[in-house]
Amino acid sequence: MMSVSANFDQLDNFNLMDFFDPEKMSISNLGHYIESKKFQRGEFLYHPEDKAEYLFLVKKGRVKISVFSAEGKKIIKSILQADEIFGELALVGELNRREFVQAMEAIEVYVIPLHVAKTLMQQHQNFSHQITQLIGKNLLRIQRRLESLVFKDARSRIIQFLTDLANEKGRRVGYETLVPKFFTHQEIANLTDTSRQTVTTILNELRGNNLIYFDRKRLLVRNLEQLSEMIA
Repeated sequence: MMSVSANFDQLDNFNLMDFFDPEKMSISNLGHYIESKKFQRGEFLYHPEDKAEYLFLVKKGRVKISVFSAEGKKIIKSILQADEIFGELALVGELNRREFVQAMEAIEVYVIPLHVAKTLMQQHQNFSHQITQLIGKNLLRIQRRLESLVFKDARSRIIQFLTDLANEKGRRVGYETLVPKFFTHQEIANLTDTSRQTVTTILNELRGNNLIYFDRKRLLVRNLEQLSEMIA
């Protein structure tokens, strides 16, 4: 059984959902159920067939959500970072997990029991609205990714990934878009169903054409509109 953290002050650090603050937690008398938990790189937060009893909110670091295909191939569904929530399918009837989640680095997450999340949805309209939007956004992201895998070639899939990443995680810096945390070439290959060599070739091509700049820590898209126009 997980220990319970009563350090409500930490909840103020989250921008994802304003209702995760000490005042509202004390009003609903639910704050003491929410735990702040740390995982080391490589640790699993849950596995397939584990009971779907919690939601997770990322405070620090990145997690990788993956599944195995019928052929036993590991498929990365998504990579999430701070202020993102996962495990939300438990709210719509998932009884056992269908995926596994692994820490990509030292991380810290808030662990929210399912009954707490459901009570918050009943008591706070904003929470319910945010969760509904989150589920819809994740479904659209999966649908867009499947369409990309079916209808786009490898080059277009990689460029689509970069534009989606810039739109979702980037911030404008003048005319450019900065993504503070970039992915490794292998991670991009896994997410786009391409090879690491193909990813490296396309990224170097785009950098050579002065459309992007990247290093191990960040991505800078110099002209997001022009990059988007390149998607077949």
